[in-house]
Amino acid sequence: MNYQEILENARTSMGPYCKACPVCNGKACTSQMPGPGAKGTGTVAIRNYEKWQDICVNMDTICENGKADTSFEIFGRTYKAPIFAAPIGAMKLHYGDKYDDLEYNNILVPACADAGIAAFTGDGVNAAVMRGATEAIRAKDGKGIPTVKPWDVNTLQEKLELIKASGSFAVAMDIDGAGLPFLKNLTPPAGSKTEDELREVAEMAGVPFIIKGIMTRRGALKAKDAGAAAIVVSNHGGRVLDQCPATAEVLEDIVEAVGGRMKILVDGGLRSGVDVFKALAMGADGVLLGRPFVTAVYGGAAEGVQCYIDKIGGELEDTMRMCGANTISDITRDMIFRA
Repeated sequence: MNYQEILENARTSMGPYCKACPVCNGKACTSQMPGPGAKGTGTVAIRNYEKWQDICVNMDTICENGKADTSFEIFGRTYKAPIFAAPIGAMKLHYGDKYDDLEYNNILVPACADAGIAAFTGDGVNAAVMRGATEAIRAKDGKGIPTVKPWDVNTLQEKLELIKASGSFAVAMDIDGAGLPFLKNLTPPAGSKTEDELREVAEMAGVPFIIKGIMTRRGALKAKDAGAAAIVVSNHGGRVLDQCPATAEVLEDIVEAVGGRMKILVDGGLRSGVDVFKALAMGADGVLLGRPFVTAVYGGAAEGVQCYIDKIGGELEDTMRMCGANTISDITRDMIFRA
């Protein structure tokens, strides 16, 4: 199965909203919610994609000839490439009836682990979603990162117990989930967290704590002070706040503010191995990709995931070779060009 076949298969099973476009750039779904679109005007997802395309890579082949090594290490584990599947949930609502959240994670988590990377898993009001995700991660020796919503402390404690039992090597919270409608009217309340509240979660986690949804240098420094071992520069794919910047526009400012004191991941509109290279050159340690993995699962299940990882990993390796980087640590800011 090739990637074109995956796209064609996905179009027959993804429901009325996602079109499994040849390039997932946010234009066909715009403000389609339910569905994979963005909030309000729907322009943030489009902006995410386009701002990566505004960046060019600098070719330089006067260098040692050899195979590029895309492997990288995070929190004591080594992976094939600095690429993660992003957490996505409410699959039937947004992507069609073929898979529910448990079925999706049961394909995604082992397929990513077998392909040499790791998947973040999503969360939801249905407690079975986190139970299923953590069981899938436990079955693959902890090779996955469960992601919790910013629930009340009692709910968080229950979910963190499941996460500890999974043996996962890290845990994440998508703090930007505070903007999701289903969290706003819960009792007890869920949503935004103070630094003290996040510090409590980090201590309860017992493994490196990742805060997803950082879009400013101030937010990054608050996450660091709250005990985060890593952050994800993310605007939730434009799904929680309209008319905010693209992640590519704020990444370098956040990298400068953090100064190497914690790991920085980034998501939002990255669609190719060339885009991954750009993010690494701008100072990110790794990237998360969301919607393309949905297409891969719906279009080819585990085989689709392997195919997509091979595709994007090959693109990253090729870009590294053509820009003079033999290892991930060789990738530097002068290897990209911004007009």
